[in-house]
Amino acid sequence: MMSNKKEILEALRQIHDPELRRNIVDLGMVRDLQTNNGTVNFTLALTIPECPLRDQLLSEARTAVANLPGVTEVNISLDAMTLAERRAAFGISSRLPPEANQVKRVIAVMSGKGGVGKSLVTGLLAVGLKQAGYRVGILDADVTGPSIPRLFGAHGPVRIAPDNRMQPIASRTDIKLMSINFLLEDEGQAVIWRGPIVSQAIEQFWNDVNWGQLDYLLVDLPPGTSDAALTVMQSLPLNGIIMVTTPQALAAMVVRRTVKMAQTINVPILGIIENMAGFVAPDTGQHYDIFGPSHAPEVADAANAPMLARLPLRPQIAALCDDGAIEAVSEPEVSLLAQELARLTPAYQEAAS
Repeated sequence: MMSNKKEILEALRQIHDPELRRNIVDLGMVRDLQTNNGTVNFTLALTIPECPLRDQLLSEARTAVANLPGVTEVNISLDAMTLAERRAAFGISSRLPPEANQVKRVIAVMSGKGGVGKSLVTGLLAVGLKQAGYRVGILDADVTGPSIPRLFGAHGPVRIAPDNRMQPIASRTDIKLMSINFLLEDEGQAVIWRGPIVSQAIEQFWNDVNWGQLDYLLVDLPPGTSDAALTVMQSLPLNGIIMVTTPQALAAMVVRRTVKMAQTINVPILGIIENMAGFVAPDTGQHYDIFGPSHAPEVADAANAPMLARLPLRPQIAALCDDGAIEAVSEPEVSLLAQELARLTPAYQEAAS
């Protein structure tokens, strides 16, 4: 006797998405279930088209149904969730900041590889925008490896406002900062959290912080394409992403994967910044490609986005950052980069209308 739809769904409920830790039926991933003379047809809607768990979920779903009494054939079509469905599945709020917060532009700084200087680029962008007269904040989404507090010489603890929301730490030049470091008793404490907890922390940094009125909120992302990046792309009203790379071919290859992720989720890539782009000797003015020739144009072509800047190695900037004095940096490239970012990003309210 052929198993009925209720029995098939019950079998599929035994399969859990390893990241979301919920079964695929309750997540709404199983759709259009049909049975006919021993044949079972249904659609499996993945969180994103290029979901890395696709083959695993597909195999487990096929096996679970094929083992049921009366089933002779299983046909599974693949689809992908909409943005709203992904937000619901991940338990991410889609609401904008509370009325007290008026954030005009939200820009994420991203790379597929660690050690390319995302935090440095985020900090320099914030400094350049502040020097240009904009109101700026930084949301440090690199929860397990926060660097922003060190660059700005900023320390917690955060203050809880009368409305029970967190007050960001103001830097020396009044750039508003929020980082997990401000919530730890010991700033050297390791944050050993699984993906869902990291995602929840990022969501709280967006919804439960008194950002006030900002022209720009820059989001410093951790490397890779894991939960933190997905949370930011799905839950924050991004105007776009700045991709950071370095001259090495390996870095360019990894960043291209991140480009594909952004394109899959339909988040615009505003431009590419190449960090560590050689070294100019101060005594001779000679330029040296310490890390080899640039591969940034290849990344820009893959992203269909402009090259915004090539930032050379400058020991004086590294020294200022080590001293927590990034706001003392005054470089022509930084000012020009801030101007270009302002040109590329209309206010969020304008872009949404």
